[in-house]
Amino acid sequence: MPKLTIDGVEVEVEPGITVLQACETAGVEIPRFCYHERLSIAGNCRMCLVEMEKSPKPIASCAMPVAEGMVIRTDSEMAVKARRGVMEFLLINHPLDCPICDQGGECDLQDQALFYGFDRTRFEEAKRSVKEKDFGPLIQTFMTRCIHCTRCVRFATEIAGVEELGLTGRGEDVEIGTYIEKALVSELSGNMIDLCPVGALTSKPYAFTARSWELTKTESIDALDAVGSAIRVDSRGGEVMRVLPRLNEAVNEEWISDKTRFAYDGLRRQRLDRPYVRRDGKLEEASWDQAFAAIAGQLEDAPGRRIAAIAGDLADCESMLALKDLMAALGSVHTDCRQDGARIEAGERAGYIFNTTIAGIERADACLLIGTDPRFEAPLINARLRKRYLAGGFSVGFVGPEVDLTYRAEPLGAGPKTLGEIAAGEHPFAAVLDDAAHPMLIVGQGALARPDGARVLATARRIAEETGMIGDGWNGFNVLHLAAARVGGLDIGFVPGEGGLDVAAILEAAGSGGLDAVYLLGADEIDMAALADTFVIYQGHHGDAGAEAADVILPGAAYTEKDATYVNTEGRAQHGRLAVFPPGEAREDWKIIRALSGVLGRTLPYDDIGALRARMIEVNRIFAAPDEARPAEWGAFGTPGPMDPAPFAYPLENFYMTDPITRASMTMAECTALARSANKDKTGTDG
Repeated sequence: MPKLTIDGVEVEVEPGITVLQACETAGVEIPRFCYHERLSIAGNCRMCLVEMEKSPKPIASCAMPVAEGMVIRTDSEMAVKARRGVMEFLLINHPLDCPICDQGGECDLQDQALFYGFDRTRFEEAKRSVKEKDFGPLIQTFMTRCIHCTRCVRFATEIAGVEELGLTGRGEDVEIGTYIEKALVSELSGNMIDLCPVGALTSKPYAFTARSWELTKTESIDALDAVGSAIRVDSRGGEVMRVLPRLNEAVNEEWISDKTRFAYDGLRRQRLDRPYVRRDGKLEEASWDQAFAAIAGQLEDAPGRRIAAIAGDLADCESMLALKDLMAALGSVHTDCRQDGARIEAGERAGYIFNTTIAGIERADACLLIGTDPRFEAPLINARLRKRYLAGGFSVGFVGPEVDLTYRAEPLGAGPKTLGEIAAGEHPFAAVLDDAAHPMLIVGQGALARPDGARVLATARRIAEETGMIGDGWNGFNVLHLAAARVGGLDIGFVPGEGGLDVAAILEAAGSGGLDAVYLLGADEIDMAALADTFVIYQGHHGDAGAEAADVILPGAAYTEKDATYVNTEGRAQHGRLAVFPPGEAREDWKIIRALSGVLGRTLPYDDIGALRARMIEVNRIFAAPDEARPAEWGAFGTPGPMDPAPFAYPLENFYMTDPITRASMTMAECTALARSANKDKTGTDG
């Protein structure tokens, strides 16, 4: 390992790193604009100049590899003067609009100008002005502020895989743009806002609404997909003002999807803020006592076999367990959390989680995608797959319709026929998996939410076992979920009991008069027409499909309005935290169910969230270890048998609108319109 001297102190560092990284290791801060540890080195800004012994001029520390015996000075007169000169050049054309800039308070240029810049300018010529670019409904551009660090260009090309940004022109005429004038279409584009060190790229929905120092910052977990990204919810008063990523190397690194970042405006639209009871065919406002009394009147004489409950995609583990316990107390075994009808069993945990883990993707050397489009079903997992692909030695094949994953993937076939050939070793890609040291597969809901989903699952298990995916220290079998509630619901057993009905059977029984009441815990993605003749209790936070079909509405809390547990697709239990209080008379979901149980004479045995979480641990030990992705024991799951030859279909028709929150978001509506327009331009159709 090379040794070098930094500011008079000898340090030993890893070979192959840069001088800037070595200085950071030694605890010396080096200013920078263009350098970012997750992007390629550009060396554009020159702000990281340091003095190196025997070099006639300062060196760019971000681009200089360390070598044995180097002597580096970061605080010499040469280095200080060089940085001041660089800062003068960077500010030559930068407008003096800090008081109105949304980057104010979080601006790298402000901070570094204060600590490393010069206290006056010698530039007297007119500043240049650059025409603003239209990047779409998410990113506001002020390109006159741009210092051409190219972080956004490198992110779009390297991380997002959307090669639409670049530099045109030379010298003072250089501009960053999309080459031809068009909106930037990417499911990860909002991360460029975080990367921009100046105010050239800011959030369009957040523009001119708040200052960073006015906001209360709450660390939480995203619930709009099953990845469980670490987020920070910034709020003011009772309103969520923005959502930003938090660093979590095991899950989302430091990125989040555009849906996670920008759908927060849906939290304040179409909200349910008081109970409702249907009287004479019309929903009318009611008190909590009246709503509970209406429910009690329907359930007190109903036998348990005629009561059912369905949990939605945004339900938290606490509320699902409370509802499961209430249904058990009422004598009902008709409970299910699989709104889409996925044929997944709750018994063998290895059969329904992402066993490789998200970070474990970086160890794999071959991947088979089955009925899944991870680019839109889980953008952060797709970003990991792309990262592994760019590192080299990673073969990807997919079974399903043609899809653009932002990296090279081999189309193997459209459906179960190809899957059967791979399982039998008759397909060339079976040899690729056999030869790989760490092969993996990802089976999506497009393959499992079919009548033959259990047989597809069994075939995928067979592929995993016969191609060496299961071994000591490695499990390459993965299920990719779409709903934040799904794995947690399976972990606590929110599935039909012995002789119980699943979602499809509940809807069929309700339509034929076989059920007296159905309890919907935020369930909006089912056929509500089947519930027309059944008493429906809807507990949720938005006036979506479930609320329209309800006879009683109990207003609950959204994911930013409660302390709640979610289990992500890799089986990692994580705690979301209350950032703002629910609106009006809405309450946390488990508290509503606990209060209702008392009215029904089946009082649940927990009065606070601590006691409820102790009950969760009693049901499943994984809740005793939050933030850990524990390995699951391998076992038998799925149902062997012939599969339907119909090709797989991807479950998401619209990435931007997948749940009541995103459907209520004006920003997501604009993104939907843009995506459809872009698709129409590409294909000539609206499909």
